[in-house]
Amino acid sequence: MKKLRSALLMLGLSLFIGYNSNAQELIIKARPPMPRIERPAPPSPRHVWVGEEWEPRGGSYVFVGGRWAEPPRPGVAWIPGHWKQRPHGEVWVPGHWRR
Repeated sequence: MKKLRSALLMLGLSLFIGYNSNAQELIIKARPPMPRIERPAPPSPRHVWVGEEWEPRGGSYVFVGGRWAEPPRPGVAWIPGHWKQRPHGEVWVPGHWRR
């Protein structure tokens, strides 16, 4: 009985933690200013520009510069990150590779 209770408690905690980590978004009222960047030349024709990103840190977003990268496998494309409107502000949706 004690093991069953412990197992149920762990399951409940993991569901709660998983739900909270997915549900938390950093919503902001105004976008941070975009820094001026200069894109270097690509290292090869296979490389694609993995655009600039914003990472949530300390209650705000921090700019993370873009870079050249080779696709992880043939037939995939880089989908750039973008700002998405929420009821009380905006949130950054990170870029990703997609087939």
